[in-house]
Amino acid sequence: MSDKLQKVLANAGLGSRREMETWIEQARISVNGKIATLGDRVEPEDKIRADGNLISTVAESAMCRVLMYNKPEGELCSRKDPEGRPTVFDRLPVIKNGRWIAVGRLDLNTSGLLLFTNDGELANRLMHPKHEVEREYAVRIFGEVLPDMLKHLLKGIKLEDGVAKFTTIRKLPGDDERLNSWYHVTLAEGRNREVRRMWESQGLQVSRLIRVRYGTLELQKRLPQGGWIELMLPDVNALRSSVQLPDEKETLIKLDPGKLDHVKLSRMRRSVKKHRVNQSNQKLKDNSTTSKGTEPKAKSDKPLKPRTTDKSRVNKAQDGPSKPTNKNRGSKRPAGGQQRRSRQGQ
Repeated sequence: MSDKLQKVLANAGLGSRREMETWIEQARISVNGKIATLGDRVEPEDKIRADGNLISTVAESAMCRVLMYNKPEGELCSRKDPEGRPTVFDRLPVIKNGRWIAVGRLDLNTSGLLLFTNDGELANRLMHPKHEVEREYAVRIFGEVLPDMLKHLLKGIKLEDGVAKFTTIRKLPGDDERLNSWYHVTLAEGRNREVRRMWESQGLQVSRLIRVRYGTLELQKRLPQGGWIELMLPDVNALRSSVQLPDEKETLIKLDPGKLDHVKLSRMRRSVKKHRVNQSNQKLKDNSTTSKGTEPKAKSDKPLKPRTTDKSRVNKAQDGPSKPTNKNRGSKRPAGGQQRRSRQGQ
């Protein structure tokens, strides 16, 4: 039975289906010696290569693992950044089979819950709009929010890429006289900057955005920004059953780690702080190396003076006496002691 090429690659742990589609467009994938194209289907006996390396498509699936990560603002949801900015993949644990796949994305200035898994099929189903996996955000709005605005956001508004609407909107208690107000909103899809664009369509500004829930999983309140935990088997299976996938039978976590107590939190915060310090030092080192290697020594624009030879000295002597130099002038002046005595005599 044939399957879509991007699905087979995702199941092999190379990345999400969207990433695999990009690899196919970049001509990085070949099937039986021919460059693959989008829409290709493959059989189990076909030989698939990625960047020239043979990919094993044997149905020996690795156990499904899921990480919960508390993304801070200022990190990119990409594996590498040409500008050297920090990414959400920098601190994740090393994985033997496959690699970590981000379930959805968060903007550079958005923080909160971000899930990672090594199961390409699970990641694809959690992100696909047809499964309508609900996301919840805490959003701080700058400006006056009128009741008609909330009605429009619940009914649906037209954006550049289609109609969008919130499933629920709940205002958090606070001072009504403040210019900022907090809301919790839910929606069943995750388009690019969708939450921000919806509020901006009403003439309002989003000053803070935090994702607090993805599907059945809520962000642990005590999990520090930049920290991650691996989910236990019940939480993994709750995610899988929400998108009609069979339960996972195995897990690497044999014992319940329990709640994040003071000792675990302190250790996690120290690890995050150490990582950020190392990143800053590496960035300073790279900048200094680049500046030394690229900045040439400044050359003087002044013309070089010809060296004075013995012949030129002779010519100067024949031309007549030259103007007295500072050294000659100094020899005619009385010494410091004589100058003082002469002044005292006056």
